[in-house]
Amino acid sequence: MRDRAAKAAPDLVLDAFSRKIVGWAMATHLRTELVLAALNMAPGQRRPAAVIHHSDHGSQYTAFAFGKRCDEAGVRPSMDSVGDCFDNAMCESFFATLECELLDRRRFKTQLEARMAIFEFIEGWYNPHRRHSALDYLSPIDYERAYGAQLNFPCGDEQPLQESAPPPAAAGKIEDGQGVISIKKIGESLNQSPSPIPSTETG
Repeated sequence: MRDRAAKAAPDLVLDAFSRKIVGWAMATHLRTELVLAALNMAPGQRRPAAVIHHSDHGSQYTAFAFGKRCDEAGVRPSMDSVGDCFDNAMCESFFATLECELLDRRRFKTQLEARMAIFEFIEGWYNPHRRHSALDYLSPIDYERAYGAQLNFPCGDEQPLQESAPPPAAAGKIEDGQGVISIKKIGESLNQSPSPIPSTETG
């Protein structure tokens, strides 16, 4: 990390069933507004009943405003046990993938550039094309379509996405930037088996 590097913190909401990122946000602070922004994106992609939102014990997730928003959205908050490094493993697994496949290969001059790169990675690569061994080597979107086809959901009528080019990160490095954005995550990690019970995790 360079002295003049600007810091940006991403937060996300991950569907524990399909590993799909259904909400995410990025900011230069770690206040409750950051996790609220990620949570507010999720209902646009998911409208399940009796959903559970699992997180660590960060002050952002224990804040009154976050609890109120969960109540308004019909979401039941859940938190991991203290000192348990495995309880939030799915989100940590995603952040490890993000660092390996994008952040370690690129340098960003501005926060906007970093935000656009993460958007490309999540919406253009990870959700539609990134395969997971826990999902029978399907991407999150293809896994949901396959599951939907079994239950005759409308999404099952769509054909699985074809294998794509490597992730956007492979396009090359930005070497000359005087200021480098360092992406800092909130929360703990996660890596559980998929379950048809609707649930989300955040990191």
